[in-house]
Amino acid sequence: MTDPANPGRTLGVSEFDDEQESAEDRGRMSFLEHLDELRKRIIYSLYVLIACCVVAFFFWERLYRYYVTYFGSYGGELMYSQPMAGFMFSLKITGLVALIAAAPFMFSQLWLFVAPGLYAREKKVVIPFVVFSTLLFFAGAYFGHLQGFPAMWRFFASYEIPGLTYRPTFDMTFSFYVKVILGLGLVFQMPMLVFSLARFGIISAGFMLKHFKYAMLGIVVLAAVITPSGDIMTLAVFAAPMLVLYIVSIGVAWLFGKKKVTE
Repeated sequence: MTDPANPGRTLGVSEFDDEQESAEDRGRMSFLEHLDELRKRIIYSLYVLIACCVVAFFFWERLYRYYVTYFGSYGGELMYSQPMAGFMFSLKITGLVALIAAAPFMFSQLWLFVAPGLYAREKKVVIPFVVFSTLLFFAGAYFGHLQGFPAMWRFFASYEIPGLTYRPTFDMTFSFYVKVILGLGLVFQMPMLVFSLARFGIISAGFMLKHFKYAMLGIVVLAAVITPSGDIMTLAVFAAPMLVLYIVSIGVAWLFGKKKVTE
């Protein structure tokens, strides 16, 4: 392959790749261009989110009945004391459903924002990144919906005794539910975070294994910080999947980490 700067010189494959990457590096965006790109990606995400809200609102009654039954089946008697609470609850439900539905597009916009600063070979992981980030987010949200929230809500309701009635409000219940769902959705992104760090050579599987005991302590502390409440049940619901995901992430780092070049 011919050197563009010196037609009389032939480049090897590795040299040609370096030359191409150097050219791409020179063509990267300025700070103001990055800000404009960020604004564009945020606007596109908002458009899709609003569109999903409009579609979800057509099903607000079904969603409303489903969540009232869902929350009530794990203990306590739901109530609301403000005139607008029921109406606002229906809007919040449609907003949450719209956010989950728009998640794949938002992940793609996040990648498209980061992509201009990467080399051509690094951009090839765009589709796997978006697909697996979305699947992991859905898995975390589903785990929170199916196991996390019910386990915590039953624990809270177990303190109801004769003479003491557990009557949580719509607002408090739904706010707690959203924190659990979105919190676990983000927690399940750990393998993707490790994948990115391993690809750039920042961490390795050996490093993660070596510092395993410190990671366990860090997971417990982090779970205590991000949990919606400070009780032991909520801490366990967040810490347990983080521990499993850390072990999975070690395998991810081993498979996709940056390999050392041997002479």
